[in-house]
Amino acid sequence: MVHPFQCRCGTVRGEVDEPRRAMRAVCYCRDCRAYAHWLGHPGQVLDPLGGTDIVATHARYVRLTAGTSALACMSLSPRGLLRWYASCCNTPVGNTSRSGKLPYVGLVHSCLAQVRPLEPAFPPVQMDINRQSALGPAPSRGGAAVMARFLAKMLRLAAARLTGSWRRSPFFDRAGHPVVPVHVPPKAEVEAARRAAG
Repeated sequence: MVHPFQCRCGTVRGEVDEPRRAMRAVCYCRDCRAYAHWLGHPGQVLDPLGGTDIVATHARYVRLTAGTSALACMSLSPRGLLRWYASCCNTPVGNTSRSGKLPYVGLVHSCLAQVRPLEPAFPPVQMDINRQSALGPAPSRGGAAVMARFLAKMLRLAAARLTGSWRRSPFFDRAGHPVVPVHVPPKAEVEAARRAAG
């Protein structure tokens, strides 16, 4: 099964293979919230408690089929996560580590749901993370068993460095470098987004 995704204006489009193998979580961290405000469309990304619905999968399952020239990347700090988005309409696409050698990508629900609902293609939300940063009492889905599954998945992703499958990514070249320059906004701009995010 393949699940399509696209940005709001339809310029950036792609597909996700093996959606049932993904894991799904809502992240309430302040950085994800600041990022949504930096993009300028927080209401289309964040839930009422400030959470972002994330689908975690292997980068090799993600393909861009159109609009690669509009793919952009930013980071809230020089060492932070890489946050990929469509520069044409500021739709978030996904988050990755700073190196392609760890081929995890957390796809943001707002691009995945543009064409087709997430469920039943993807699993329902399995865990809530960074609940202490939520804007109110957040759900507590998941637990030790779900976290153990997530950690096991991350270990398998780390093993991709041995198999070379990390090289199959739309976000990094075969040497593990981002395919576009990483923009780190001025500190004042990031702080303004953090204040707006609450």
